[in-house]
Amino acid sequence: MSASSPSSPAPALALPHSATLAWWLTAWLRGHEQTDHVLDALADDTHLLAGGSAMDLLVRARGTRASWAGLALPVEGDLLGLGGPPAFNRAALDAGQAVVVGDLGLVPAEQGETVQWHPHEAARRQLPDVGEADRGLRETLLTTAGELAELDVARWRPEAADALMNLHHRPRVEAPLGTPPRCVELAARGLQAWAIVDLALVDDGGALSAYEVEQRRGLLQPLGRAARRAIVAACSPEVWPG
Repeated sequence: MSASSPSSPAPALALPHSATLAWWLTAWLRGHEQTDHVLDALADDTHLLAGGSAMDLLVRARGTRASWAGLALPVEGDLLGLGGPPAFNRAALDAGQAVVVGDLGLVPAEQGETVQWHPHEAARRQLPDVGEADRGLRETLLTTAGELAELDVARWRPEAADALMNLHHRPRVEAPLGTPPRCVELAARGLQAWAIVDLALVDDGGALSAYEVEQRRGLLQPLGRAARRAIVAACSPEVWPG
């Protein structure tokens, strides 16, 4: 999630394609959602298996015999949600996201009006659990809000200041049946924090020096990481509460 230029509007609060697919594949694999409903949900962004159809995507996932699909949101230096092998890690890192279904890795590529999912071999991965990710996001958000206030965020990025003042107004996140309410709420808060980071970093607005620019980026980095961890945990059933 990012803004394209200093004049860009506020970032749209939408889950990454991989988060949407992970939730809906999990609901289907566990029998919480019927096939037609899942295909309708995936048709919103036209999710297709590369060289195939949305139904082919479901069949490929079912073939793994896994009962869940989970999310990865890797960035350089933090391969969050990935466990290898290297070819899958590289592809997921280039895309900034991926889905893991058992030993199947799916990496998205937007092609026209469709999202094409390219299959890879995937290995086991380690993830933060929901409670850990939740606590980390709350603590980091409080710390970052105080630090941004000290740097007078309202002066150089009023939109970010407004977002920090309206944390109770969370984005609406649509989730399929069977998704724990706690995870839906955590995904919404992670998405909200991610958007605050994007707003604050949309340009160098009002920075007086290169040091000030780096200071801002340095204090926002932990919030971006906490937001990604929250969304990954919320969209990875391996670590959902029992």
